[in-house]
Amino acid sequence: MRKAELSRKTRETDIAVSLDLDGKGKGVIETGIGFFDHMLTALCTHAGIDLTVKAAGDLEVDCHHTIEDVGIVLGQALCKALGDKGGIARYGSFYVPMDEALGFCALDVSGRPFLRFECAFQHAMMGGMETAMVEEFFRALAMNAGITLHLSVPYGANDHHKAEALFKAFAHALKVAATRTDGGVLSTKGVL
Repeated sequence: MRKAELSRKTRETDIAVSLDLDGKGKGVIETGIGFFDHMLTALCTHAGIDLTVKAAGDLEVDCHHTIEDVGIVLGQALCKALGDKGGIARYGSFYVPMDEALGFCALDVSGRPFLRFECAFQHAMMGGMETAMVEEFFRALAMNAGITLHLSVPYGANDHHKAEALFKAFAHALKVAATRTDGGVLSTKGVL
């Protein structure tokens, strides 16, 4: 069973995440940040995972704590659902065109967290979400999932399209990397 349920409560946020890597792409997303909900819905739809995210945070301050903490808990849930990382493809990469923007993701479910993020946004906000939080979300997710994650938008004009291309590219790359194989852990060392 490649499922996980986790929660995290701090003085700033209360986050609960449930995911099923072998789901149908169904999402129940409630973070209080409309644009972020839209991105997480795209993620679960395109990755083919069932995902429930319930988040309450100090949005009267800004969106930072809520988005970062969702990344932390979602990353931990991914790590738990992937288990010892045996019997999966491990690597995934994908390009997603979103109108004039092109998003790319390459990832390795390696147990070695790292983020390389290259995307220049034009504006500070997308709805109620700061554009800077796209990188912060993926950093929190990568560090807590134990994945090496490279994301880039080599060109594009519309910030919404850039962000959505990244979330969808990540979703498809994750789907490829989490694909079941007949082998054990894909490593010359035999473990990750």
